[in-house]
Order: sequence, then structure tokens, then C-alpha cells
Amino acid sequence: MRYVDRISLAARRWVLLAVTLGTVVSGSTSAAVAVVPRPGEPAPGTMSGDLTALGAEIFDGEAFDTCVAPPLDAMRDWLRSPYRAVGVYIGGRGRACKEQPHLTPGWVREVNAMGWRLLPLYVGSQSPCVRLENKRGVVMDSARPWDQGVEEARDAVASARGLGMTAGSPVYLDMEAYDHTDESCAATTLAFTRAFTREVREQGYIPGYYSSSTSGIAHLENARLAGVDDLPDVLWYARWQVPPTLHDEPVLAPYAWQPHRRIHQHAGDVYETHGGRRMHIDRNLVHAPVAIIR
Repeated sequence: MRYVDRISLAARRWVLLAVTLGTVVSGSTSAAVAVVPRPGEPAPGTMSGDLTALGAEIFDGEAFDTCVAPPLDAMRDWLRSPYRAVGVYIGGRGRACKEQPHLTPGWVREVNAMGWRLLPLYVGSQSPCVRLENKRGVVMDSARPWDQGVEEARDAVASARGLGMTAGSPVYLDMEAYDHTDESCAATTLAFTRAFTREVREQGYIPGYYSSSTSGIAHLENARLAGVDDLPDVLWYARWQVPPTLHDEPVLAPYAWQPHRRIHQHAGDVYETHGGRRMHIDRNLVHAPVAIIR
């Protein structure tokens, strides 16, 4: 979660104007036309509703994420910080820090007992038009994005379950910034994301999605306006160097993905020291589901 592109006029037009989306579903292609609602008028598929009805546990506050889950003594020291939730990378072929020596079921139980809430991230296959060079070796198979999305969703849920995160917990798919104006690439990426989302949901977990505001998030908002189904329940959007907000993200309609369905990553690649412990983190404002630990 290290790349955030700035919003451009073209990106704003992409969101605000009606466009045609190519959507791949189980190997087939169909088109849907986005219709922008009149101001104040909810659109179909607003991704609204109380997620606690699905068993979600909601956290409202500040969180940090860092590449490697910190040791227990660091988590104890950081109880002096303003944060009470932490993003942890539970798996995926695209995960940057594959070695996670502290991330065990025991660690999960102990940090949860300290009062920390966990945001599980899964960095799976990336878009074929991903912008980060170091992610181009783990792009999805354009010939079978749906099947691959299902397979990786099952792996993500198995990873969460193996750490003691039970049904009702979220799994946040990390999709780094990509060129969503490339229609073929966008269709492939959306198919993978929808398949991942559907399978996570069918397994009893809550599907979430992390990306840059002006790429993956703008793409999903446009898909929502087009009436596309199988979209994630929660959006974790990266827009750095702006004040944290859960309501005023420019690419999202204010009524969409509400309530408690948003996380804003508003700063990244920063160092903070709390309790004498210095860590390299990203900063997040959260009103969204966290892992349920049993």
C-alpha cells in the first residue's frame, strides 16, 4: 500500500460521466451503462445497510498498518498511541512482506486481549495494468480472472480462519493502483474482484477492498453506478496528504458505502514513536468491520 496517484480532471470525468463498462463474468463478457443519479437521489446498489446484521463488529477510530505485524512488546508499547486498530497482512501471492514471524493465532489472541482490533488484508493477484513495477510479477490471469478470484478468496478466508478470525470478520482485498481507463484491463480486474467478493461473502466473511481513490475506488464506484453486482461491502481508499475523512471522498457519492463501510488511508510511509518504540506505518481513519476473534 505504497502507491497513491493524485486525482486528475480525467479521473473526475470518469466518475461523474456515464460510461460503458465491459464486465467479465465466468469467462463471458457483458456491457452495462452507468447512470449518474440526480443530486440527492440514491442509486440502485448503494452498498448501504447495517453490517452488524451480518455479524460484523464495527471499529470507529484511528488505525495504522505496517508491512510486518509488530512483536507483542511493540504492540504493548503502542497502547500509548492514538491508535487502537492495526492492519495485518494475512496472505496472498502479492504480499510484500511474506515473512510474518509474529502473525500467529497466539499473537492475534494476545493483541486482541490488549484492546487492539485487527484489519486483515490479503494481497492477491494484481491487475494486469498495475502501476507498481514490483507487482507486475503477480498479475492475474486475463484468461481466467473469475476462477482465480474464487481460488484466492478461499485462500484468504482459510488464512483468516487459521489465525482465529471467525465468520463475520472482514477480509480486505488489496488491489494496488492500476489504469482503470484501459477497458480490457478494467474488465479483467473487475471480474477477479467480483469473484473474490462473492466467494468471501459465501464463506460467511465480509468482503472489503483497498485501492487508490483515483484508480480502483473510482472504478468500483463507477461499477456501482452501472448496477454491477458482487461488489465489496467496505471500501478502504488511499488518498494521502489530505485531511482524513469518511464522508467527503471526491470519487464516492456521499450516500454510497454507508454506514460503517469506509476506511481512509490518509498518510503513508511515515515514522512514529510511541512508548519509546519507532515504527514505519500508514495512517488510517476507520469506521468499518474488524476481525472477530474466538
